Amino acid sequence: MKSLSRLLLLCLTAGAAFTAGAQEVRIGFVSTDRVFKEANTAKASQARLEQEFSKREKELNDLGLAIKSGAEKLEREAPTLSESQRANRQKQLVEQDRDFQRKRREFQEDLNARKNEELQQVIERANRVVRQVAEAEKFDLVLQEAVYVNPRLDITDKVIKALNATK
Repeated sequence: MKSLSRLLLLCLTAGAAFTAGAQEVRIGFVSTDRVFKEANTAKASQARLEQEFSKREKELNDLGLAIKSGAEKLEREAPTLSESQRANRQKQLVEQDRDFQRKRREFQEDLNARKNEELQQVIERANRVVRQVAEAEKFDLVLQEAVYVNPRLDITDKVIKALNATK
């Protein structure tokens, strides 16, 4: 008898907890890809990167073209050059190419580091705005990655609008 009353009490407690937990859970979804493409902060970040690195990129492209032109010129003139002249020019081209590869690698490393810095700033701002929207609209859960999302759960437009409104 005692165990039956404990079981009944346990069932009533579980039922009450289930009823209390049966409130509507609000879930939202934010597409980070869209935020990175459409938010003004992300666009401004991309523009800063392009402005900062465009000169170095142009210099690298020009250097690459100069090396290619030098190699083509050597190939054309090789039959008329002495063995020592040909060897010296080949050596110069190899050194120029090595220098070019080093500069290109450094450029890529610098660009990637700056992209990561800028991306981190955009992510931090976006996450703050997602929290603000979620709190204002009483969301219990906001996801950023999903295999499938019903469009009615997508709050990306609200987040982008709020992100664009903040400075």
